[in-house]
Amino acid sequence: MKSRYFTQKEFKCQERDCFDKMNKSLIDMLDVARELAGVPFKITSSWRSPEWNAEIGGSPNSAHLRGNAVDIACDSSCNRMVIVDALIIAGFNRIGVGKTFIHVDIDELLPQDVMWLY
Repeated sequence: MKSRYFTQKEFKCQERDCFDKMNKSLIDMLDVARELAGVPFKITSSWRSPEWNAEIGGSPNSAHLRGNAVDIACDSSCNRMVIVDALIIAGFNRIGVGKTFIHVDIDELLPQDVMWLY
């Protein structure tokens, strides 16, 4: 699996490489969104082990557990708007917005066409 904008090393769980656990469609859509946004996407969370997910208080049914989600660092309201807009245009329909990050996933086991706040 290849990515235009992301390296395998950007996908880690507790300093363990987990790029191979990521959904290829998610990576492809992230590449499209990154191209549209024109700003870097720093991945702060990708695949999570069940133990790590529980330790950090993640949802027991988190899309991160299945390699269907990432969190992207976001440090300004301007970048937040640009990133969310690009994610929507790229086809994402599950987006969570926090003060310092944006969660995005393609998990079909979870409700679709939703946006939430952390």
